[in-house]
Amino acid sequence: MLIGAQEKKIEPAPNAIAVYWKTLESQEKELFLFSYLTQVYDTHQKMIKDLGYGEVTTWYFDNKAEMIYGIFDQVNQSGMKEFVGWIDEYYSHEEFTGNSFDDALAFAFRFQQAAGETIWEKYENLKFGKIKPEN
Repeated sequence: MLIGAQEKKIEPAPNAIAVYWKTLESQEKELFLFSYLTQVYDTHQKMIKDLGYGEVTTWYFDNKAEMIYGIFDQVNQSGMKEFVGWIDEYYSHEEFTGNSFDDALAFAFRFQQAAGETIWEKYENLKFGKIKPEN
């Protein structure tokens, strides 16, 4: 039992994007986010053009592009600043700094859509499956 209690806590190693993200100013984060979203969109469109709607293109859509399309819709409604704020919130927690940028985007997308005024209200609504997009 003492062995488990004496184990050294392993700190997650931050990934390159998390480190880079934290160095950017607000407008630079908006530009980075827009560039990332555009790159995924353009890649998907090129895949459709070159490969059609085959297995690889479908996989890319299901695992990458579908969320990006949803984020584009959200960003058009609420703007980049709020989305950047959610990504900042995600990476402000040390345990998430080793996670991918896609994980941060998924977090931002879910919390952007959740009902509630505060992060706690949004968390509670998400926890109980009460995702309700704001008007």
